[in-house]
Amino acid sequence: MSLNIRAFFDEPTFTVSYLIWDGATRAAAIIDPVLDYDPKAGRTSTRSAEAVLDAASKAALKIEWILETHAHADHLSAGAWLRERTGAPIVIGEHIRQVQKTFKALFNASYQSVDGSDFDRLVRDSERLALGNLSIEVIYTPGHTPACVSYHIEDAVFVGDTLFMPDYGTARADFPGGDAHTLFRSIRRLLSLPPQTRLFMCHDYKAPGRDTYVWETTVAAERAQNIHVRDGITEEEFVRNRTARDRTLAMPVLIMPSVQVNIRAGALPPPEANGTSYIKIPLNAV
Repeated sequence: MSLNIRAFFDEPTFTVSYLIWDGATRAAAIIDPVLDYDPKAGRTSTRSAEAVLDAASKAALKIEWILETHAHADHLSAGAWLRERTGAPIVIGEHIRQVQKTFKALFNASYQSVDGSDFDRLVRDSERLALGNLSIEVIYTPGHTPACVSYHIEDAVFVGDTLFMPDYGTARADFPGGDAHTLFRSIRRLLSLPPQTRLFMCHDYKAPGRDTYVWETTVAAERAQNIHVRDGITEEEFVRNRTARDRTLAMPVLIMPSVQVNIRAGALPPPEANGTSYIKIPLNAV
């Protein structure tokens, strides 16, 4: 196997981004990159994305893809900034159009497209992308959002927010277009892969009793130990428990800025007449 993986953890948003590459050709991709954002000051920075590019440069890698698993609601994407620096196209699942349509209406964002054209390539289930000598298979895994995809490369799958570590469970399913039944079926699809398949999370929050962040597990471990979807838990049980838990969860701190930026592939809203970009907060609408 020639797949190499390096993780970058952003503790303020509990997000894991990945730099992956083909050891034979040095062709590389970045998965779920983070644009740093200070919500108190309304300021962005590229510290996290620069760290990924610096690592790629030191390893003599060529970035060929920027892969988004979905339009995140808890961190801003650095996709657009990375595209400017590398020329690599930004990839996301084809159902992003549905997400764009939903949030264009919520934010009354007249400038927002709903055809996915903010991204460079919209991928569908089972489509494959070349990464040097490697093949990236797209697996459509909706439920957390209607546009989530996972990326399967050799014995590794980058699952986005679909799954968490076994002691933490699964993603919420109460965002617009989310659905607990659909999420369960997407997860069972992932867990039908060979037991030794490695699963890489997009987030970790340190489950109670654990004092370190971790983001890699296996299909076998998830099937045996996941507190929400281990073998033996039925779809009905999962939906009942997931729905009850979701009712107790607050919205992510960065959901308003994140969604507005991420449905644009990481580009900030267009500057207004004074040259400044603004994030909208719809009052009493969510």
